[in-house]
Amino acid sequence: MSKQTADEQNSLSILDDLIAIARRKGAEAADAVRIQGTSVNVSVRQGETEEIERSEAHDLGLRVLIGKQQAFVSSNDTKPELLEELVDRALAMARNIPEDEFCGLANPDLLAKDTLALDLYDETTLTPDDLVAIAKEAEDAALGVEGVTNSEGGGASTGSASIALATSGGFRGAYSSSSFSVSASVIAGEGQGMERDYDYDSRHYYTDMRSPSEIGKIAGERAVKLLNPRKMPSGQFPVVYSNRVSGSILGHFSGAISGASVARGTSFLKDQMGGQIFSEHINVIDDPHRSRGPASKPFDGEGVANRRLDLIQEGMLQCWILNSASAKQLGLETNGRATRGTASPPGSGTTNLYMEAGASSLEEIISDIKSGLYVTSLIGFGVNGITGDYSRGASGFWIEDGKIAFPVSELTIAGNLKDMFLNLTPADDLEFRQGTNAPSLRIDGMMVAGT
Repeated sequence: MSKQTADEQNSLSILDDLIAIARRKGAEAADAVRIQGTSVNVSVRQGETEEIERSEAHDLGLRVLIGKQQAFVSSNDTKPELLEELVDRALAMARNIPEDEFCGLANPDLLAKDTLALDLYDETTLTPDDLVAIAKEAEDAALGVEGVTNSEGGGASTGSASIALATSGGFRGAYSSSSFSVSASVIAGEGQGMERDYDYDSRHYYTDMRSPSEIGKIAGERAVKLLNPRKMPSGQFPVVYSNRVSGSILGHFSGAISGASVARGTSFLKDQMGGQIFSEHINVIDDPHRSRGPASKPFDGEGVANRRLDLIQEGMLQCWILNSASAKQLGLETNGRATRGTASPPGSGTTNLYMEAGASSLEEIISDIKSGLYVTSLIGFGVNGITGDYSRGASGFWIEDGKIAFPVSELTIAGNLKDMFLNLTPADDLEFRQGTNAPSLRIDGMMVAGT
């Protein structure tokens, strides 16, 4: 169980007062959230500091319910007299809003009893000077790669965030997290033959980060490898998504199993519960309790106890992504995937979403491809959530005779996500860098449009 900090206790005290005022003034139920954050970001270019920016956020949100009417108000001021005004405004709005048959607080039986310790907060302190030095180290390493001719900059940041949630249904919880990031983006080549690429890392703990020099070196090497791209003819080919971009495929899947989309009938997977979505060797998991996970959280945005969900088991769809409202619409029970801001109803979303790694290396899954595309960059967003039709701009490298051969650009890849999911093979190179992660993915039978 996580021990609350003084700041977290203060936030919960403010939320308790806010909910008590709301109940006293006529709310039948209420919940409140406080989100605080600070960050320092620096950027450098050609060895000179371009920007040092510090930001702070202190946001407070209140939801009140009167019968089947609910309203949301937010503020960044916690003065006692202003809390009274906030409640008055919320109640006035609630009384004049149409009823929503699916609104309401989460079932008290489902609320989290303890706030789990997920090791999300690192007490390491970095000054602006430290961040400038880190950003310069990353940029210097990138500029030191032969063939790199210019820089779009190096960056470094540090920050912390605290989230507190309380409800009139009996939930009180808070947790904090820290963040550190480093990036570099550079240009290789000259004139009309220039290419750019980047690398970055972001972690809760500074000691978990890759070194700035490694990040810069990789950014430079990536840019150089893209020089002199070729245009390719159109045709049907295997497409391999690098693990830099493969998470986007999993993102389309998670959007399609959102409870709200399914309830509205706007998902191409709306009739597929229990069906074969992927091949039988595919497992997809959402785990909010990964220690130091990029998107870990000890409870969801309604205070519901969350847990690992096996969304796909042996290719079969097991459940939707649900909050209380979407669960009610579908006649189900929330599975602790509510998200929450300060000025809108709870949404739903994944936490640490990932596809399990396959058994073969990247080299092995491309070894039998006579001609195909290895994608390292995607452009645009051409996905129809109702039909599953997929079309995006892409660049990367051409595969010839089982080897990555030369850079290519200005291509469009297209297919239908239902077919893409069924024809997908994962490599063994899964890395946890973001909230949604997948290994490199081979998808056979896609259309590639070139010149």
